[in-house]
Amino acid sequence: MNGISRRSFGRLVGATGALSALGLGIGTARAQGGNGAHVVVIGGGFGGATAARYLRRRDPSLRVTLIEANRSFHTCPFSNTVLAGINTLDFIEQGYDGLEAAGVTVLHDRATDIDPVKRSVTTQGGQTLTYDRLILSPGVDMKWGAIEGYDEAAAEIMPHAWKAGPQTALLRSQLEAMEDGGLVIIAPPANPFRCPPGPYERAALIAHYLKTHKPRSKILILDAKDNFSKQGLFTEGWKALYGDMIEWVSASQGGKVLQVDTQAMSVETDFDTHQAAVINIIPPQKAGVIAEAAGVTNETGFCPVDPVTFESTLQKGIHVIGDACIAGTMPKSGYSANSQGKAVAAAVLALLGDAEPAAPSFINTCYSLLGPEYGVSVAGVYHVAEGKIADVEGAGGLSPANAPASLRKQEAEYTYGWYDSITRDIWG
Repeated sequence: MNGISRRSFGRLVGATGALSALGLGIGTARAQGGNGAHVVVIGGGFGGATAARYLRRRDPSLRVTLIEANRSFHTCPFSNTVLAGINTLDFIEQGYDGLEAAGVTVLHDRATDIDPVKRSVTTQGGQTLTYDRLILSPGVDMKWGAIEGYDEAAAEIMPHAWKAGPQTALLRSQLEAMEDGGLVIIAPPANPFRCPPGPYERAALIAHYLKTHKPRSKILILDAKDNFSKQGLFTEGWKALYGDMIEWVSASQGGKVLQVDTQAMSVETDFDTHQAAVINIIPPQKAGVIAEAAGVTNETGFCPVDPVTFESTLQKGIHVIGDACIAGTMPKSGYSANSQGKAVAAAVLALLGDAEPAAPSFINTCYSLLGPEYGVSVAGVYHVAEGKIADVEGAGGLSPANAPASLRKQEAEYTYGWYDSITRDIWG
């Protein structure tokens, strides 16, 4: 890392994960006024809820409406601990009372249509809201059918659990029902997708559950890629904690799943057909469906944006943040979305005040638990360079390899500290 040690950085981010450093440079927007304008935010996850809170915090005269279909939000971060039986589902559940107390109008409805010309949003409940600026943070939807046989019905048998909540509970119940000696298949997609290290943390934490309760069981990771985030740290941790319980097969070695058969509980790759007791298919993804309806997606299925303001390059007046946007080298993570939410709040306030938005800088860190007392992390620092969001050269870095158990335990503690800090920052 550059300038500070990894240990110092871990303390900074893990203990106070919601510091303003998430969006360096955003303080310049405090002087700009919204003049009572109306900003509509769609999506109450890490990005949207952050943007709504920080808009109101920086300009209490601003009218901010958050449209979110669900009464509560289950975070993907820490959902793997639910699969492991370390935490229960309510541990990852966040409500919206704190945002309402901050002056955000929370409308529990589903946005179904956006008219960029009229600057209006129509909801499933029949409401039409006009806006001065719109912030979209719709997360991801699955590309049903990208894997032959894998559709919404198949996901009720082979859950993806890549949207936390009922799918998390379903996968957990399948693991509990599986007999000792059963095989669990996890099939991660090719990039880009939400939370690149997530499938490999999931493998570790499911292995933790199996080692404790069903030690003759195995996990087979059939990957659509030839390498993955934090690969060296994961393989080191898998071996140290779980021996040969976890096997990873790369795409070039026949890991890419091409077809599923829910009746036979099998998956087919280029090389073989595999049967398993529990199958977790994580399919390719795209921006949430409302983004396509708004006309802000391109051929990738995601949303190209201006790197300073996060305004869509396809539709004026609409800003896209979080997993749905194309944000240069920033990963699709909860931390990134929180950072982008603060940056877009600053940019929107500047634009409403007819001021030039300041170029933001960002920090992302991603902690992964491989066991209750075994954590690893990766950190990155980003800035706007040559019209794109890019890594700051020499900044960020990985947890050290072959670290002592005391450091792995410390990073596990930082993981909980990060989660507590960021969820308080967003939902209060």
